[in-house]
Amino acid sequence: MTNNLTYHDSLITITADEIVFADYYFPRHTPKTVRLADIASITVCAPTIWNGKWRLHGTGNLKTWFPADYNRHRRDAIFIADLKSQWINIGFTVEDSARVENIFRQLGLKRN
Repeated sequence: MTNNLTYHDSLITITADEIVFADYYFPRHTPKTVRLADIASITVCAPTIWNGKWRLHGTGNLKTWFPADYNRHRRDAIFIADLKSQWINIGFTVEDSARVENIFRQLGLKRN
């Protein structure tokens, strides 16, 4: 663990500089690292069938990619990261959504 660790669970790690999405790539389930500077904004949504509640891994609309989370349907929030340099967004869930939402708000990344 590093000194600048902001948040860590089995799905993501947030540091002062980056987010690491566990089990991002299919089929190898390797992680993806995204620098916070490369994120335009993050939207927080209530989980619905339309925004990925039942998406276990991958994409359903070719615009948003979801790292693996086999408990996504039980989560209380879905986060969508809009990346500055890529057309595709990253949709993800976390184990403590209130804490992570507050972190993104403090970083100025959360879109209202």
